[in-house]
Amino acid sequence: MFDTVLVANRGEIALRITRTLRRLGIRSVAVYSDADAGARHAREADVAVRLPGGYLDVDGILAAAAATGARAVHPGYGFLAENPAFARRCAEAGLVFVGPPPGAVEAMGDKIRAKATVAAAGVPVVPGGAEPGDDLVEAARRVGFPALIKPSAGGGGKGMVLVRSAAELPDALESARRTAAAAFGDATLLIERFVENPRHIEIQVLADAHGNVIHLGERECSLQRRHQKIVEEAPSPLLDAATRAGMGAAAVEAARSVGYVGAGTVEFIVQGSTADYYFMEMNTRLQVEHPVTELVTGLDLVELQLRVAAGEPLPLTQDEVRLDGHAVEARVYAEDPSRGFLPTGGRVLALREPAGVRVDSGLLAGGTVGSDYDPMLSKIIAWGPDRASALRRLDGALAATAVLGVPTNVAFLRALLNHPDVLAGALDTGLVERHLDELVAHGPVPADVLAAAALALHQEHVPAAPADPWDVPDGWRLGEAAWTVYRLDTRDGVAELRVRGLPASGAEVRLPETGPPVSGAPETGPPADGARHPGAGAPRGIVRARLAAEGDDLLVTLGETTRRYAAARDGDTVWLARDGHAWALTRHHLGDPADRAGAGALADGVVRSPMPGTVLVVKAAAGDRVAEGQPLLIVEAMKMEHVVTAPIEGVIAELPARAGQAVAMDAVLAVVRREGEA
Repeated sequence: MFDTVLVANRGEIALRITRTLRRLGIRSVAVYSDADAGARHAREADVAVRLPGGYLDVDGILAAAAATGARAVHPGYGFLAENPAFARRCAEAGLVFVGPPPGAVEAMGDKIRAKATVAAAGVPVVPGGAEPGDDLVEAARRVGFPALIKPSAGGGGKGMVLVRSAAELPDALESARRTAAAAFGDATLLIERFVENPRHIEIQVLADAHGNVIHLGERECSLQRRHQKIVEEAPSPLLDAATRAGMGAAAVEAARSVGYVGAGTVEFIVQGSTADYYFMEMNTRLQVEHPVTELVTGLDLVELQLRVAAGEPLPLTQDEVRLDGHAVEARVYAEDPSRGFLPTGGRVLALREPAGVRVDSGLLAGGTVGSDYDPMLSKIIAWGPDRASALRRLDGALAATAVLGVPTNVAFLRALLNHPDVLAGALDTGLVERHLDELVAHGPVPADVLAAAALALHQEHVPAAPADPWDVPDGWRLGEAAWTVYRLDTRDGVAELRVRGLPASGAEVRLPETGPPVSGAPETGPPADGARHPGAGAPRGIVRARLAAEGDDLLVTLGETTRRYAAARDGDTVWLARDGHAWALTRHHLGDPADRAGAGALADGVVRSPMPGTVLVVKAAAGDRVAEGQPLLIVEAMKMEHVVTAPIEGVIAELPARAGQAVAMDAVLAVVRREGEA
């Protein structure tokens, strides 16, 4: 076995590999880019080496291995994990590449060649065409629409484009080719018949250098959005023992056909109504979702990778593989479902990760989530003796998760796990898109959250040891106590709340005049001014309130109900989280502009960046006449392209954005004015 291993990756996967290395007594070497200086994966390794050229800097990685005495390199997933040239460079440098032989990576990394190889081995494949031998326009006409365009060298859903008509094909090919070239360095594409509403099921395989190949059962990965997996589980609720054995045997033959060694995954498209399956691709690396297989088999796949790479035979046969219970994984992304799942970022002000389940995470309180890399922050994985208990435990774990300072998809994941079709196991790759409106929260900020924010702001004005009674902001005066007004910016507009008294010993909160009531908190009376405002709905009352700090959490009692919130401050913004939901509430000062950052005003003609990223393409120029909805720019963040359109019809008055420019979320990219306006 190796004494020192360099992990050529970052974030949660680097930490996960380091964890196994530490358990085996192997010295770990981390590498980090300038953007990841101080990152958790670098802090927790035995040695960390800066890579000036980033994670694709092959010369830098090999130099780091030589300088630290590493004998092997584990590539994780992404970056150089499926790069055969990198595997060869490792061998030339006297390093063991913890992965399959370069020839197997080439055979399966090229989707076109992979389909031909496994088809020759008798594995069923989806009809289609591929470059350079086929004209993709003609191939699309031959297989019919809808069709799916894929990068030949791609993976992880990046660059895949669904085309439903011949008219969409030219633009789709251009976009897919551009993404493929940028993400994988290879613009070669293929096109396949799109199987409507299929299930995505993959088989985990393991092979050693002694001719032994086994599979470890399947993972169901059907819950996806835009071809990106969100929730995975093992085993699949669809497969029976016979189908599992048949798919497993096909996966083993696919691995044998290319002389595979190491851990890999053979992915299939499965027709849910018939369980007919077709080879889709083979990933010649560890998968993001490998933890669910580890939890149901009791095996450490990273340890097995290391042992195989060291020349050891597999420690078990196919007959010895056992699947115990059920495991489900949810991916936590830095993205905002309420804004079309656009990537987010920011500083992690406070972090709550659940206990009692497995958490593979690269997050660190105080760390920064930028736009340089993939938006996945962590994975939360729960095991149970059956599927229902695993889902229930995962839902509870997500409810205890909070990443304050960075909007995430945690609340969306909880809604997805509790959808009736998911609970019933009636899955397909289109389920998320069909039910997106009901899965994404669109309602107003709950009244208890608004009240908690106002109480937190009010408590900050209470001195710890007041020297003068007049320093205490309890609202005391002759007659009725005075109110302190707090106006909070939310995505629904400005909410006005009033507080009087001391939150720690007993206060009152006057709620906004419209909106949902506070559950479990009876109102004590009408508003203090007794007024009823036309068109404002029924007047809201006054709620008794109390606030207590417990570590970094706030315990807020409204009426008879006490709730716990994770809390953090960032200037005038209060971040609160409970039950997997998070809210950022900014104190609104009189005179603030109505379209403050994040308000998302569109009808004024100001075109803002929907997320932090880089301007990839500028499709217009100052002075151009544009129609409402016309594409103006393409902004890229985390290897995803987002088209930014004109909010109104008019003339482009300003266009400060330039291709290659880094932009912050809500940065002004252009200004469109209606014709005739100054």
